[in-house]
Amino acid sequence: MDSSLETARATYAEAASAFLDLAERVPLERYAEPGLGSWDLRSLIGHTGRSLVTVVTYLDTRAEEIAAEDAADYFALVSRMTHGTARDAVHLRGIEAGIALGEDPIAALRAARGDAEAALDLLEGEDPVVDTAAGGMRVSDYLPTRTFELTVHCLDIARATGLDFTPPAEALADTLALASASALRQGHGVDVVLALTGRQPLPAGASVVP
Repeated sequence: MDSSLETARATYAEAASAFLDLAERVPLERYAEPGLGSWDLRSLIGHTGRSLVTVVTYLDTRAEEIAAEDAADYFALVSRMTHGTARDAVHLRGIEAGIALGEDPIAALRAARGDAEAALDLLEGEDPVVDTAAGGMRVSDYLPTRTFELTVHCLDIARATGLDFTPPAEALADTLALASASALRQGHGVDVVLALTGRQPLPAGASVVP
């Protein structure tokens, strides 16, 4: 197996396991409570679960050219594409993903995780270029974007529910590194350095993801 793919897959697996462990602690009767923005917890958990579903969907495709060179490039490209009606579509997909979890959300999430692992197994160690929301990417470059989403949204779920949650160390380290790289790629590097060194807060609404 390609070493970069092996590393990305291992970290992604840890983030997915942490997400399932956290989701299992959210009682079904709380799913109608506020989650993130206008999403309730069901929609937030459903949206987070898309980081399992999209791996299955995208790994079943192949692209001829690389459009996003790495995970930071992915977020830069997606941020440029996500506005107006595109943002509305992301919001709607979250709601739809929550509804799709059905009456046994944890069973649905476990099945999605199993499908994602099976799709990765089918690669047999190869690292093909697949078609993603940002265009063609190596699987080893795409998986860190899913680790990022799983980690950040687990923190959202924990904040919304008041549950204790500590991300896996490698997933958190990769998320921090990707956030910094994405900030630099999108022109926010100085703002992030000043914020992290206590010089000034981040500008209102600043984000390295759409």
